[in-house]
Amino acid sequence: MTPTGSWQKSSFSGGGDGSNCLELSSTPTTLHLRESDTPTTVLTTTPTTLAHLLAGIRARAVPGQA
Repeated sequence: MTPTGSWQKSSFSGGGDGSNCLELSSTPTTLHLRESDTPTTVLTTTPTTLAHLLAGIRARAVPGQA
């Protein structure tokens, strides 16, 4: 399912021309993420799955993380 709402720019993306930022859109059950320089490539996940990934990154439990 592709997002039908508007895309929101990440507050961590900073200012400037807006060509280098992470954008988020959501439906009631999914999150959609994309980079502004490749807007046709969309990562779709659920809030729970993304929360687990972020917790693993913060705990340095994700393989390959320095």
